Amino acid sequence: MKDLNRTNYPTGTRPIKVLQFGEGNFLRAFVDWILWNLNNKGVMNADVALVQPTPTGRLKELSEQDGLYTVCLEGIDNGQKVQSRDVIDVLRDFIDPYTQYDKYLEYAKSSELEIVISNTTEAGIALDTTDTDFTVCPKSFPGKLLAFLKARYDHFAGDPTKGLAIVPCELIDHNGEELKRVMNELAKIHGMSGEFIDWLNTANHYTNTLVDRIVPGYPRDNAAQICEETGYNDNSIVKGEVFHLWVLQKEPFVQERFPADKGGLNVIFADDITPYKQRKVKILNGSHTAMVPVAYLSGIDTVREAVTDEYVGRFVRELANEEIKPTIDLPSDEMDAFASAVMERFMNPFIRHELMSIALNSTTKFRTRLLPTYNDYRAKFGKSPKHILFSFASLVVFFRGKRGDETIDLKDDAEYLEFWKQVWTLSDYTEIAKKALSAADIWQQDLNEDDNLNVVAGYIKSIVEKGEAAALKEFLGE
Repeated sequence: MKDLNRTNYPTGTRPIKVLQFGEGNFLRAFVDWILWNLNNKGVMNADVALVQPTPTGRLKELSEQDGLYTVCLEGIDNGQKVQSRDVIDVLRDFIDPYTQYDKYLEYAKSSELEIVISNTTEAGIALDTTDTDFTVCPKSFPGKLLAFLKARYDHFAGDPTKGLAIVPCELIDHNGEELKRVMNELAKIHGMSGEFIDWLNTANHYTNTLVDRIVPGYPRDNAAQICEETGYNDNSIVKGEVFHLWVLQKEPFVQERFPADKGGLNVIFADDITPYKQRKVKILNGSHTAMVPVAYLSGIDTVREAVTDEYVGRFVRELANEEIKPTIDLPSDEMDAFASAVMERFMNPFIRHELMSIALNSTTKFRTRLLPTYNDYRAKFGKSPKHILFSFASLVVFFRGKRGDETIDLKDDAEYLEFWKQVWTLSDYTEIAKKALSAADIWQQDLNEDDNLNVVAGYIKSIVEKGEAAALKEFLGE
């Protein structure tokens, strides 16, 4: 069997028009797959320069295959089972800015470059006021992009036609606007000129986006079989569901350079992405995030196993129907249809979606994916949503780092891991709950309100002493 590379799998050469921050499974199975489709249909003619946004990542593995990898889509489409295997060929160059900072900034001089795409997780678009040394690779994603745009501004002497279409995919509200705001703040901290800041805001065009596709990632259970089917050794296979949706805020500059809605895919330029975002983030991502600690501590490893489990499945459905859907201002029949479709996607028989892959950055995800529902529910009903509180208690216990005799491989920001470590230096359940609920610097609000302390402390006690599965049955009234 041949190795997958451009010698064994020849491809054409296209101009590099896209600078992409992030090499993870989602971007490769969603954005790069879409770009591959657009190229094949003659809508675009563009390749990607890939920037690794953190000091560690998969850049080396991807470059060893010349950027080629297989996307495997599997699921139900119009009632029919669908399976596809496509070799994606849009990744052309690979940049580790931590070791190749000069090469990274050299791309700022490219006249062919038109688009910036990113997915650096929910925590990626954040202001780091200490990120002020641009003589070396900046620490934060906004810092890296600001340094890049400043180099571009200087090289082209402030030419207003050399701005870029900036398309973030991070799952936060108004991601384009927030990225623009953070970079403006950072530019001011740097003492950058008013002329550059004006160019930053007027020559470059930022759009808000919403992305939706479940991407479990590398198919460990049948990777060898897929390689046999394709005839190539491929260490970067990525599996995703058939369903996909990309909603972008209408922005003429972005639409002209990135006409992603012209390829017959489920890509929409909308006047307002808010309804799409609320529906998707609250129901799909919110259910995912709430499910993880409850299911994983119950001894379950995958999403499909979770939603088909009698008790975890009931918990997730009650959460969606009783606490999430009432907070979204859309017709009930539309919400029912979407929630039902989400549950079908969760039960996709082709996809093994590991709960631990969703658990990455769980602290930030709880804040961004579940607290908006928590707040909207309290505003509407005057009380706290009990399923979200139970999930919160399960999250607290999850970060104790134990599932029975098994050590959980916790992955989160270092400051959050340290916080949870400090939480579990306490031995009293009430004190544990109080410290977790009162962390306003993490949750951006104090959750120690009304009877939350007693409720969450009781849930934590039940989970620790009886086990998650027994505590969940008790919670559900079984």
